Amino acid sequence: MGKFVVVYKGGAMAESPEAQEAIMGKWMAWFGSLGPAVTDFGNPFGASMSLEADGAVGDASTSLTGYTIVEAQSLQHAGELVTSCPVFEAGGSVEVFEALAM
Repeated sequence: MGKFVVVYKGGAMAESPEAQEAIMGKWMAWFGSLGPAVTDFGNPFGASMSLEADGAVGDASTSLTGYTIVEAQSLQHAGELVTSCPVFEAGGSVEVFEALAM
C-alpha cells in the first residue's frame, strides 16, 4: 500500500448555509465510502502565497482548494477511489500524487 495526496482544484462554495450543510453531508458520505483508505481527511486551503529563491513573494499561481491523504495499492487505484468526489459537482477537479517513502 502506498500513500497518495489528493489535491482539489477549484470548485464553487455553496452560498447558503443550507446548501453548505448539504455539500458537507455529501463530502462526509464520500469519505465514509472510502473507509480506512482515508488516512487524513485533510482541510480546505485558505490564503496562499508564492515564495521564490530570489526572495520574491507573490500570489500562488494555482487554484488549489484543499487536500486529502489516502492509502491505495497504486496511483491508478488512488485515482479510482476519487472518481466520485463531490468536488466534481462544484466544477472542480482532482490531482493525485504519490507520496514517496523516505
